[in-house]
Amino acid sequence: MIALIQATTVSRSMALTVSEEREIGEQLLYQIRLAFPLLDDPDISQYINELGGEVLEVAGFQYFDYHFNIINSTQFNAFAAPSGLVFFYSGLIEQMEHENELVSVLAHEIGHVVARHIAKGMDKGTKVTVATTLLALAGLALGVGALSQALLTGSLAAGQAANLYFSRQHEEEADLLAYGWMKKMGRHPEGQEAMLQTMRRISRYTMGSNVPQYLLTHPHPELRLDYVQSLVAFEQDQLAEFKDADDFEFLRMKFRILSLVKEGKQLRNLLLNHSSDTSKTEDERVMLRYGLSQLDRIENDYDTSRKLLQEVIAHYPDKSILLVDLGLVEMEAGNKEQALGLIQSAYERDRNDMWAAFQLARVWLELGNLEKAERYLKEVQGNMPNYSKVYFEIGKLKASQGKKGTGSYYLGKYNLYEGRLEIARQNFQVAWNEPELEKDLKADIVKIRELIDRLEKN
Repeated sequence: MIALIQATTVSRSMALTVSEEREIGEQLLYQIRLAFPLLDDPDISQYINELGGEVLEVAGFQYFDYHFNIINSTQFNAFAAPSGLVFFYSGLIEQMEHENELVSVLAHEIGHVVARHIAKGMDKGTKVTVATTLLALAGLALGVGALSQALLTGSLAAGQAANLYFSRQHEEEADLLAYGWMKKMGRHPEGQEAMLQTMRRISRYTMGSNVPQYLLTHPHPELRLDYVQSLVAFEQDQLAEFKDADDFEFLRMKFRILSLVKEGKQLRNLLLNHSSDTSKTEDERVMLRYGLSQLDRIENDYDTSRKLLQEVIAHYPDKSILLVDLGLVEMEAGNKEQALGLIQSAYERDRNDMWAAFQLARVWLELGNLEKAERYLKEVQGNMPNYSKVYFEIGKLKASQGKKGTGSYYLGKYNLYEGRLEIARQNFQVAWNEPELEKDLKADIVKIRELIDRLEKN
């Protein structure tokens, strides 16, 4: 990984300025995939980014365009990187029970960015680079251990990692911002309290050498819990009118993620054990069946998956995204026309659902209608320009039409967003040399080459 990280230097004698932080963030955005395995299917990415957007609406003016990402890792961890890049680990999400807990962590990480704790913490060295920042973040991501230590062998990288650890004062400031924003959103801060209780429990359970990175970089859960509990107690009358959040989208996202990252037998046992928990609400038990349906689909048990999903749809008839999930079962079972009808119905009910649009494109590809497939792929591209897989699909489609130049252009975009800059440069060169390449794509290649030069500078 180290050899693939490009190092553009930002020199300074003080903390990062906003423009310097933007420069680091822009380059990290294109290269972060080399460091972390992201879970970025449109339904997962749309959910986490829309939830983050809700926090940003009440947080006020921002210097940066935020990007919220989920990393495939069992670790209990999350962190914010320069210029509004925020990362959550699947292991952290697994420990959450309700959406407000996720909102509290989103708000807390945004709080660190808004208060510029990261930029202010990077004032002890003489320069900051994308390479050293990525190495530092990788060290935080991987935790203590041989690999982490190897990544941090450079003194500057090690120094930057140390600067990304937050003080008690920083934690209280981010907690207070998160608390106020949750109230403005009409969300009960008990979600923040519940998350801190989870952190305290894990901290006590893991006392010793295996403390999760989140508890090392975000210390003092006991003191922070006392602080938030005192705020909740003081404003108890005010908060009594707050309603519980609808957890459907959160639970769907959580179980979708767990079906992708956990071993099948382990996940099945987990879901069945929770199903027998009498304290679970009816909604929670229904969504546990949703989790089982995802596992059954992955294990090719389409009949059971279909039956479970139909039960979930009967409980949530207004949730159109469930029709996409059922359509996926039908598509993988070989029932393409049934899949098309279900996914098309979901898309008609919610034209902003890019998971539906992406799956519609896949069905039309299977049915051989390239024109309609391209229409939906271009819609996903327009709404989610950082989603690399959509460029890969368009590239394949164009190549199948005999348009080598256009296909190479889109494969270049795919590799650009995957952080593989040299391969992207080669793709764009192939595209440039093809006479059928359209003028607007050639003009875009000129801009992209300038971007790649900037990313590879020094």
